[in-house]
Amino acid sequence: MKSRKRAVALSGTTLLASALLMSTASAAHAIPDNCTTQVAGSTVSSHCASGTGEHQVAVTVLHVNPAVGYVYNVGPWQPAGVASTATLPPGTIVSLRVNRR
Repeated sequence: MKSRKRAVALSGTTLLASALLMSTASAAHAIPDNCTTQVAGSTVSSHCASGTGEHQVAVTVLHVNPAVGYVYNVGPWQPAGVASTATLPPGTIVSLRVNRR
C-alpha cells in the first residue's frame, strides 16, 4: 500500500512540474514587428525591423487589362531584418500588405 501512495505522489509531482514548465516556456518565435512597405518602380517590398519570425510582402493589383481582373503576387518569406520583394504587375494597387508568421 505504501508503494502505491508513493507512486501516486510521484506522478502528481511530475504532472505539477510539467505544468509549471509548460506555463513558463517562451514562444519559439516572436512575430516580426515594426514592418513597412515600399513601392519602387515595378517592385514592392516589405521590411520588418524586429522580431524573430518571418514576413512576406503581398500585393493585389487590378490589372490594366480588364479581361485579366485582379492579380495577386507575393515575395519570399524572409527573417526580420531582411527585405521581402515581389514584382508589381501592371495596374492599380488594390492592397499592399505584410504577411507575418
